[in-house]
Amino acid sequence: MKLPTITVLRDLFMIRSTLSEFHPLLIEGHTRDDRDPHHVANRIVNNLHRHWKERNITKPIILISQGDPLTKTGISAITRAVADELNIKRCLITLDEDIDPNHSNLADRHDVIYEMKYSQLVEILHGHEQNVLSKLSQTVDDKILYKNDKRSKIGKQELANWYKTYALLQEVTKSALKIVSGEVTIAHATDEIQEFSVTSFYEVGLELGLIKKYDMVQY
Repeated sequence: MKLPTITVLRDLFMIRSTLSEFHPLLIEGHTRDDRDPHHVANRIVNNLHRHWKERNITKPIILISQGDPLTKTGISAITRAVADELNIKRCLITLDEDIDPNHSNLADRHDVIYEMKYSQLVEILHGHEQNVLSKLSQTVDDKILYKNDKRSKIGKQELANWYKTYALLQEVTKSALKIVSGEVTIAHATDEIQEFSVTSFYEVGLELGLIKKYDMVQY
């Protein structure tokens, strides 16, 4: 099977001119989800069709992948299955090498046609609103402190240092792509979001008004 050619979006002009033509779709879930990914994907796709019909979404859909390595179950498998069911291509966002040197190397590139770096999305946020990244960062910090306090009370260790990195990747990606496209859909792959998961940081974008409730599709 011939693999699609991946176009690396090297500057903000390419990002804006290319992705503004699409409606970005992000699927949020857990790497350790052991359910049948095709069963989960089928339910997500049905929810998406209803959501897009209600919102009258007319742009072609592109699924945004955030560097998860392929596994038999979990969010990477679910994401693949959703893209297959919708018959859509994907855009890959990975962390810059100075943040995580292995993130790009391990990423699943199945059906990826565009690829870009986290730092480019940060640039988009800076160009939109000067202090938006600092607001995101501070709100993520506040959430981590809150969660760590809860964990200490139940005898659990603090969240690992990498939580902030991946929470910011999640929230910066959604917010920047909504700026570029003017619209976005975020679909959850479970209705039981774990309190201490990276997924739980979806509340940050909502609290800051960068993502709206109508952008979200519950499982």
